[in-house]
Amino acid sequence: MNQQEHEDQLRQLAAAGAGHSSHFLARLRGYFLTGLIVVGPIAITIYVVWWFINLVDNWVKPLIPQDYLPETYLPVNIPGVGLIVGILGLMFIGALMANLFGRTLFAYGEILLDRMPVVRGVYRLLKQIFQSIFADTGHSFKKVGLIEFPRQGVYAVAFISGETPNEVKQKAGNGDEIITVFMPNAPNPTTGFVMFMPSKDVQILDMTVEEGVKLVLSAGLVSPDKEQSIAELQKEITKPKRSRRRKKAESPAEIESASPAKEEETAS
Repeated sequence: MNQQEHEDQLRQLAAAGAGHSSHFLARLRGYFLTGLIVVGPIAITIYVVWWFINLVDNWVKPLIPQDYLPETYLPVNIPGVGLIVGILGLMFIGALMANLFGRTLFAYGEILLDRMPVVRGVYRLLKQIFQSIFADTGHSFKKVGLIEFPRQGVYAVAFISGETPNEVKQKAGNGDEIITVFMPNAPNPTTGFVMFMPSKDVQILDMTVEEGVKLVLSAGLVSPDKEQSIAELQKEITKPKRSRRRKKAESPAEIESASPAKEEETAS
């Protein structure tokens, strides 16, 4: 073997080693991203739930007498006691509102709030918002649509909201059906524009309101199509390794060699 052949052989071995290492690094990167997709949402959800429980505990626990707290008799701190007490308190208030005494007491409280100039406006606004979100009155968002904003040819996501006031229909209708839409700002959907516009200018989408809210919150990063692909990826991850190895073992040559046998079986 001369010097040139020896150098060529060394180059081939180095290229093969580099290709193997790059393939190994690519596999490690794929494993890392897959683990991040699976663990990331779970970890963030646990963190948010834990933060909310501690927040409610810090609000409610100071109102509970020390003799009724489990920490008085146990050596460890038990989280969630304030949350449980808060839920029970809300249920008690809801049951109290079901009788005449509770409704009368609530009416006197509203009269007191209506006499306060600044507090009155804030209370009425918050009451309408909470009733629209939590009460089953049919005033929540109904559908998701597209409107041309800020110019023709550019579309923005909007939600079909409640009924249009009669005064708006009479003065701005011009014979067309007027609907109320709310166009949120991304990624903060609590701010936006309330618009009254002809129904013909709104293109109704098939996605649900929940999918539309996710689309706005993520600034377009999370769409229904991407959610479906992520769900398929998670299903692929959770498949047994044996089935995935079986898929890898099946080559086109094996499929072609197996197909004539199947044809003979069907013919017989």
